[in-house]
Amino acid sequence: MTWSQYWLAVAAYLVPTFPLGYFWHLSVFKSRYDALEVFRKDVLVPMGLASMVLQALIFAWAYPRLFPGWSWFEGSIGAFVVFGLLSFSFLVLPVAAKYRMTSVRSFMTLETVFVVVQFAVISPLMALAYSS
Repeated sequence: MTWSQYWLAVAAYLVPTFPLGYFWHLSVFKSRYDALEVFRKDVLVPMGLASMVLQALIFAWAYPRLFPGWSWFEGSIGAFVVFGLLSFSFLVLPVAAKYRMTSVRSFMTLETVFVVVQFAVISPLMALAYSS
């Protein structure tokens, strides 16, 4: 792993994740989330961005350690499965378990699809950053 690969992997995570998360949660499906009554009225975007930066730094660090020498395709699938399941475990399950909302099923559906779309986009980009 080179530093340039690492920072490309950070960007591969962060650049698509922020706009996807913003538009998914605060624009395209805003009315669905509002109906679920799960989000604050005054969403703190800087805190969400800080969370994404931390995730980008950690996933970019973990990728070459988890998938050393894997082809672009294998690394894409590996990152999709491992990072996607990990994200599902801390973004979907505990929120549905702990927070009040009008429909747990609807929340889990929306957020699960979000995680799938997010990692379908970023996993191949992270693999590309580390392919040589």
